[in-house]
Amino acid sequence: MRYSVISFDLDGTLVDTAAEIAEAANRTLAEFGVPAQDEALITGFIGHGARQMMLRLMAHVLLQEPGRADTLRPDAVLARLDAHYGATAGLRAKPYAGCREALRALRDSGVRVACLTNKEHRYATKVLQACGLANCLDYMVGGDLLPQKKPDPAGLHHVLGVLGGQARRAAHVGDSRTDIETARAAGADAWAVPWGYNGGESILLAQPGRVFDSLPEIAEHVIDANRAWGHVGTCH
Repeated sequence: MRYSVISFDLDGTLVDTAAEIAEAANRTLAEFGVPAQDEALITGFIGHGARQMMLRLMAHVLLQEPGRADTLRPDAVLARLDAHYGATAGLRAKPYAGCREALRALRDSGVRVACLTNKEHRYATKVLQACGLANCLDYMVGGDLLPQKKPDPAGLHHVLGVLGGQARRAAHVGDSRTDIETARAAGADAWAVPWGYNGGESILLAQPGRVFDSLPEIAEHVIDANRAWGHVGTCH
């Protein structure tokens, strides 16, 4: 197999953003008089978008305190979450071990590298810039850049079209079932990392084609595969 494009999810795959997402969620709840919730609890709800995370967190709060139903209304809460995450995006995000090195190694070998995320484009850009990763990518697609979000394959097809790649020579890497389904629907290899956020579900249940223990391991696998085909190129 010769790979020309490798696409990565952002939150929970390239970057640990749980702390800043939890901070935004707790700032939002505070506006509605709700005490701060445990970061680990909130992290367990991450994996299917900020909206679903907040709805699950609200459901948890209301289960504990049903009397808040009149004041804790979804539309109002979600609107304030968007405002608060605008303030916290990128403040506490941290790249996972070997992230920059892996992305650079892939690009230096001639592979095009992209980020495909359901996070709003403006927030994803802030996170990538804050983590020093923006210049390590050839292209990035946020969740509001196109009409469709993952697991619809349109985003990955768009990435391949822009970067000039073919699905049969591409892979998408993520930490959730959404990413695995996206890759499969697009006809690309579906790879996973065992850390990150999957809404409390083991990534193995999504049956990825391969699970890598580190980001550098992904780069090594791709470079070795391309070298075996004799197609290791130069940096774009």
